[in-house]
Amino acid sequence: MGKKDKRITFGNKKKTLILLSHLLLLLAVTASALAWLSSRDNQASVQTSADKQKTVQTTGRRLTESDSDAKQDINHDKPSAKKPSQDLTLSMVGDVLLHIPVSNSGKKKNGSYNYDYMFRYIKKEIQSSDTALINQEVILAGEKYGITGYPTFNGRFQVGNAIEKAGFQVVLHATNHAMDKGKPGLLACLKHWETYHPNMKITGIYRSKKKASRITYVTKKGIRIAILNYTYGTNGIPLPKDMPYAVNLLSKSKIKADVKKAKKKADFIVVCPHWGTEYQTKPDNNQKKWCRYFLKLGVDLVIGTHPHVIQPVKWMKNKKGHKMLVFYSLGNYINATNNRYAGIYRQFCGGMAQVTLHKNSLGEVSIQKAKMIPLITHWIKGGKITTYKLSDYSAKKSKKNYLAALDKDYSRKTLTQFFEKVVNRKFLP
Repeated sequence: MGKKDKRITFGNKKKTLILLSHLLLLLAVTASALAWLSSRDNQASVQTSADKQKTVQTTGRRLTESDSDAKQDINHDKPSAKKPSQDLTLSMVGDVLLHIPVSNSGKKKNGSYNYDYMFRYIKKEIQSSDTALINQEVILAGEKYGITGYPTFNGRFQVGNAIEKAGFQVVLHATNHAMDKGKPGLLACLKHWETYHPNMKITGIYRSKKKASRITYVTKKGIRIAILNYTYGTNGIPLPKDMPYAVNLLSKSKIKADVKKAKKKADFIVVCPHWGTEYQTKPDNNQKKWCRYFLKLGVDLVIGTHPHVIQPVKWMKNKKGHKMLVFYSLGNYINATNNRYAGIYRQFCGGMAQVTLHKNSLGEVSIQKAKMIPLITHWIKGGKITTYKLSDYSAKKSKKNYLAALDKDYSRKTLTQFFEKVVNRKFLP
């Protein structure tokens, strides 16, 4: 019995050793596998980090810009946990033409002035846009220089308050009325914007050569837009001898230099020229000449003002395949001309340019879609003067417009027909 027990013990030990060896082998294989997986994860992590860095260098290449304009623009885009959309909506309205009835209509019962109502019915479209521009046709120098209408205009500061409150971010001031109140009026206008609306971007008029040399940029949703504004002239009123840069004039050398500078930083270039022949619904030869020059320089979008009536929207393309969209004229955003003749209703029809930009994976920005939203100035004699989208303007309301007394051809139906006659239907809502 004793020997048998020893054999059994020895056999048990042998089995135990075999099990232990198998267990050790299994542990070794497991450790090796874990080490391989860890190495693989580290490589993936390093690659991911490199990819992220590469992405930052590609889509955010301008974050290293040291100039003050770049810093200001970059601050418009706050970091978000979600990937930002690559589509951006830009909107613009035409001439804010402050005839005396428009200026007077802002007076309240207590004697103060407020013009918020001028934008009440289009505010939704403006505030839903990523970038909104407005052509401030006349200088806003305040009551010190007299509130005046045609032919030398001046408006109240409160108009500027209403413009910012409505949601506009860029104000275009290069117009033929920029010098209506001389150098003092221009400087008073700029001082008001700078003091009370420091976040607004004012372009087209300047107080210094240094500021006149800067390009106006707006950066939203990873897309940086350059906005250039020029006028054909200042109604024969000379620019100050000590401030020849006070108003941006249409000049080939100036525009060429500005576009060249803008191309270094911008993804997309917009030119807003104050040009054309007043009250003509077709572009003149001078407008067409400038468009050919803009296209040659590589401008992406042109939105014009000054004729006081709407003009067509048209695509242009050069030999290199570059495309440029042109809104020849947006007409008046608001006005109250008191002329009486058939067809005067056309000066009360304006357009809101609305353009959607798209940035692809290569960083290229192009126009995805574009339209002109029809607008109509609504004038209640002795009351408020405001602007509606034509789509919200009923036949019943149109009959209350003072236009009915000024123009025998005016009717709600006539308004629709006018837009469809001037603007290609593919650019209408």
